[in-house]
Amino acid sequence: MPSWLSPYPELARAVPVIAGMLLVTGVLLLFVRNAELRRRWRTWLVAAILLCTTMSFGGPGAAVFAAGLGVVGSLEYGRLMGLRAADRTVLVAASVVVPFSVLSGFTPSSVPAVGIGLVVAALPPLLGQDAERGATRAAATAFGLLWLPIALSGIVSLGGTVLAVCVAVAFADVGGWCGGRALGRSGPLSRSLSTLSPNKTWAGVLGSGVFAGLALVALSAWTPWLHAAVLAGCVLGDLLESMFKRGAGVKDAGRWLPGFGGLLDRIDSLLITLILLGVTA
Repeated sequence: MPSWLSPYPELARAVPVIAGMLLVTGVLLLFVRNAELRRRWRTWLVAAILLCTTMSFGGPGAAVFAAGLGVVGSLEYGRLMGLRAADRTVLVAASVVVPFSVLSGFTPSSVPAVGIGLVVAALPPLLGQDAERGATRAAATAFGLLWLPIALSGIVSLGGTVLAVCVAVAFADVGGWCGGRALGRSGPLSRSLSTLSPNKTWAGVLGSGVFAGLALVALSAWTPWLHAAVLAGCVLGDLLESMFKRGAGVKDAGRWLPGFGGLLDRIDSLLITLILLGVTA
């Protein structure tokens, strides 16, 4: 088997951690009458299977995973921002092209690549002579290119480390919910972080930090920067997407993902984490 098609060695460590977490939470849910949590658990199960299956094919599998997330996320983002079909096409096409280009050594965050991205983002409104909303569309599309295809290309460029990142982000999201429920009802930790997301409290941030750290330690991947990037991604990612949703006047980015809403509601933390990690890649 060619080395570029080999499974990531980190997969052997990630699978037991993921399986253990799903098993423990699954057993606990047998004693909890909460249909919403059970729907979320089933979604986690499917996501875990998709992650482990694609990563078992190494780099190409990671590119397929990143492209899938990018295509669906771009469509949801396009609806939130009110982008036209041409703008969404740019985002969808980039979501497919960029991850696979990284396999051949392309660096989407380089200055020439970013410049090309800005030009491509502006082309649809320019060619359509949209004087009324052209600038807004171009800016929203350019941001979408950074937030989705370029960020998700980190799933490929980080190699096997991305498994630890994905697991840590998932644990951090669970920890945020647990921390909010356990410590966020009263006291200083119950204070809301921002009016953009009133339900996100300092107790949730504490829970996210603890659970993310535990996941990284369990995967033998803990570093101060990786832990900080995951925690910052969980906080900033949630607030950023909440800002978009409030601007669009919607509660969720979509309705098709059981227990979560849309895909962006599930990967908002991962996107910012990948961008932060890309700074030092």
